[in-house]
Amino acid sequence: MVELIKNTLRPVKHLIRPPCLLVHSFSQEGEDRILSRVFEEKSNGFYVDVGAHHPVHLSNTYYFYCRGWRGINIDAAPGSMSAFHQLRPNDINLEVGIGEEPGTLPFHIFNEATLSTFDPAVARERDGVKHYRMTEVRPVKIRTLAQVLGESLPAGLSIDFLSVDVEGFDLSVLRSNDWNRFRPAYVLAEDYTYGNVEEVLKSPIALFLKSVGYVLFARTAHTEIYQRLRA
Repeated sequence: MVELIKNTLRPVKHLIRPPCLLVHSFSQEGEDRILSRVFEEKSNGFYVDVGAHHPVHLSNTYYFYCRGWRGINIDAAPGSMSAFHQLRPNDINLEVGIGEEPGTLPFHIFNEATLSTFDPAVARERDGVKHYRMTEVRPVKIRTLAQVLGESLPAGLSIDFLSVDVEGFDLSVLRSNDWNRFRPAYVLAEDYTYGNVEEVLKSPIALFLKSVGYVLFARTAHTEIYQRLRA
């Protein structure tokens, strides 16, 4: 009888999951659900999140952190990494801007943190729309993605996916990588400009990623997911 009870309960043990994995999605548009299907057999992996914003809210990587994955979170907003250090202590958390040239750029800060941007045109377009307003412009240090990965990517690890969401500055971030050294299996990039798939394939981001060996794999309303071509 005891053995029968053990055999009955054994399948139930495998259903016990951390509470954060019971949430349907943490991403804004379900990007983490698409990736979870892609990586459903991978129990551990490594991500890079540029424009990470918040360790949980609207995060493309928190679901994977809960699964035991680890990665690098990067955000330019002053003070942004405080919450990451508390809620994502096993990740590498960096408060720095990413761009094509090292230096300093004006960072346009909004009362809604997800809208803050290095792109002055995007900032002007959003300032005063609905209840959103720009509250401050602050100089922020810029480094290239290649520099950051060269210094912070743990030796021997490859990147399973790179998520870029920097409010109009995505292409600059992508151009700042060394694609010969650092080639994530998948790349997520935000693109608010283009509508249908045919238009997306002609976008600057799609054309650039095609030039470095990636093809469009999937798309949500505003995020494109690209897959690395096999060598």
